[in-house]
Amino acid sequence: MNSLAKITIEAHGGLDRWKQFEKVSADLVQGGVLWQVKGKAGVLDKTNVTVGLRTEWASHSPFGANTRRSRFGPDRVAIEAADGTVLEELKNPRQSFAGHTLQTPWNDLQLAYFAGCAMWTYLNIPFVLARPGVVCEELSPWNENGESWRRLEVNFPKDIATHSSRQTLYIDASGFVRRHDYDVEIAGNTPGAHYMDAYVDVSGIKFPSVQRIFARQADGTINRDPLVVSIDLSNIQLG
Repeated sequence: MNSLAKITIEAHGGLDRWKQFEKVSADLVQGGVLWQVKGKAGVLDKTNVTVGLRTEWASHSPFGANTRRSRFGPDRVAIEAADGTVLEELKNPRQSFAGHTLQTPWNDLQLAYFAGCAMWTYLNIPFVLARPGVVCEELSPWNENGESWRRLEVNFPKDIATHSSRQTLYIDASGFVRRHDYDVEIAGNTPGAHYMDAYVDVSGIKFPSVQRIFARQADGTINRDPLVVSIDLSNIQLG
């Protein structure tokens, strides 16, 4: 494993500690303009999210009105009733985004895919760096707001469903991930810069409880207006 990846994983609690758990859940409050742009304002403003740590899956409950919940996996996404009855499902869901741009609206299953894929990625960072097939390379440092952050380019294998095959982590002097860049392939390769803050300790593992996503420019700078997505996590639990 890349040496910077090892430092980052250790700073967040260490791989041995991480392997003691199978899933993480959190109460989730979301905002930002993305949900309105996609025609899904309000659906996931306030919910609970659970993601797998050993295999890639995620669920949001409730998913919109009533007691529906989502079930995301790389090859299938579904909307279920509270008792697990499948209400809607879509196999090979990533193919359904062909030709999409940032302005293309989503249906419920596409929302469930994006939300599941995104939250699985966020809640598994940086431990995802230790997964088979993930390749990391350190880049030149980046200076922002008077701080110097080390950068780690991450290349994901095809069997991991995430924003893009190539992503960049920005890591501070304490080993914490402070920024995460990616291009959202299923939304026309829209470039994003995802900031992490307010780390909390949960059973020995560090999670950023406040996360904000902005549009990223070609030179790596960001536009802070509008706020694309806000993510606030509370009641984080490992199990």
